[in-house]
Amino acid sequence: MKRKDLIHHLIKEGCVLLREGAKHSIFFNFPTKNTSSVPRHREINGFIARKICRDLGVAEIK
Repeated sequence: MKRKDLIHHLIKEGCVLLREGAKHSIFFNFPTKNTSSVPRHREINGFIARKICRDLGVAEIK
């Protein structure tokens, strides 16, 4: 899956970009108070995308 599609999904679900790291972007979900890091690769494995969604407490992307 494309990284931009995952980020678009996270923002649509109410997550915000907390900060940018050297190799990851850190997202925060205010209602659940959870954080997760999104790697800076053009393509993100489907397993990793589902894990990020679960960590943040949002619906899994299809």
